[in-house]
Amino acid sequence: MNSHFRLLLILGLLSQVFLQADTHPNIILIYTDDQGYGDASNLNPDAKFKTPALDRLAAEGLTFTDGHCSDTVCTPSRYGLLTGRYSWRTHLKRGVFQAERACLIEDDRTTLASLLRDNGYATAMVGKWHLGMEFPGTFGKRDWSQPVTDMPLDKGFDYFWGIPASLNYGILAWFDGRYAAVPPTLFTAKKNNDRHPDYRIMPPYQTTPEEVPTPQKTNPIEIAPDFVDSECLTRFTDKAINWIGRHTQENESKPFFVYLPYTSPHYPVAPLERFWGEGDAGGYGEFMIETDFHVGRILDFLDDKGIAENTLVIFSSDNGPERSWEQRIEEFDHDSSSIFKEGKRSIYEGGHRVPFFMRWPAKIPAGSSYDGVASQTDLLATFADIVGAKLGDDEGEDSVSLLAALKNPSKDLDRSAIISHASNGRFAISDGEWKLIMPHGKLDYELYNLKRDPGEDNNLYGKHSQIQNRLEKRITAMVQNGRTTKGTKQKNDVPWWQDLTWISN
Repeated sequence: MNSHFRLLLILGLLSQVFLQADTHPNIILIYTDDQGYGDASNLNPDAKFKTPALDRLAAEGLTFTDGHCSDTVCTPSRYGLLTGRYSWRTHLKRGVFQAERACLIEDDRTTLASLLRDNGYATAMVGKWHLGMEFPGTFGKRDWSQPVTDMPLDKGFDYFWGIPASLNYGILAWFDGRYAAVPPTLFTAKKNNDRHPDYRIMPPYQTTPEEVPTPQKTNPIEIAPDFVDSECLTRFTDKAINWIGRHTQENESKPFFVYLPYTSPHYPVAPLERFWGEGDAGGYGEFMIETDFHVGRILDFLDDKGIAENTLVIFSSDNGPERSWEQRIEEFDHDSSSIFKEGKRSIYEGGHRVPFFMRWPAKIPAGSSYDGVASQTDLLATFADIVGAKLGDDEGEDSVSLLAALKNPSKDLDRSAIISHASNGRFAISDGEWKLIMPHGKLDYELYNLKRDPGEDNNLYGKHSQIQNRLEKRITAMVQNGRTTKGTKQKNDVPWWQDLTWISN
């Protein structure tokens, strides 16, 4: 081989490397349900179980040490994640949805999926939706030959396989697109769980609601004959892997986006028998170990397919841990919130500071961390930045791109303060090391220095008037302007509501 030909070959190989580096990455977003900050062993040195797949994500990618979900319960957090807009700006001010109702995401609202689809991605969702769907007929009087509407396929996803909501709400079946593979024509209710103090959704099932035994005094729900709660994680992971495999085989040049929201460790805690006895935190620890196992399956699959280098894997949770965190501290000395206060539904850090990892070997320095505040609402602007799209004023109103921090974690982002929101409607604002919790009902203001007091034990309200006034002025503007980002003022869906105690009606 002469030197001229060798040089051309080297230049060709280098150009191919640079071309691949600039190619839009595949994106996989894994979302757990009720997993606390302390339920990842790399974040909690005192954890009573190991999460090697999550540890691997952190070791090979970036950890957001101050990462937050946008709300403290399922439905509003998922809205914020997918739209880049706080859910409390909608008509949903408190709590969560049942399985059946109009979707919280309007058809014309830009989502992670629609943004990427419009920029050349194949998009898929596998797992738990919990943002509302419209089903044919009414309870006990369904026509399952008719399609489900107002669901993931209407919000930017090309493919959907999963379940409508949390397992305690029904309607429970394995939905493949707009139809249940096996229709939910039977009925059941919560059964007692011998591995955790919650419940199970498992056979036997009954043919009418009246026949359903209710040991936990709960209402009957509709269910398919082949549905079993403990199969969710395996089925979801299998379907996600199968879809990626088919897509990369049929259209290797087209990037993909997979949203994979698991049902764990949300109740029912139902680990497969192969995980029984693992860890030292009872059934909950077993369930988290199984969850981590399935995350590892995804990572191993990417390695086997040779596509890990340019695949951005994002992992986080929709809110802090369920109330059984108290029992785990007492029984197993495992704190699912780690050093943070309380858990799911709470305005304190344990309610909304969650595990948040990103791995993208082509771009993100391995083993890095970003200590500035970050929100799950930031994903929309981040994805737009990655694909070179510009968001309009009515898109991702609460979303700030994290891309610069992914490439250089030491870089300070121009990130506006974030707002946290409890399930009872109470607000808080975090800006740097300070957090101001707003009054609500009979509850007064609270102020904490999170850098010195991450457990929120020492209320400093009344001792730092300048900081208090600045934060109150800022959260008021963020609420009233309909956005936390720069841009034209937008409208909230409701102009004022009673949780805005500190703002005059």
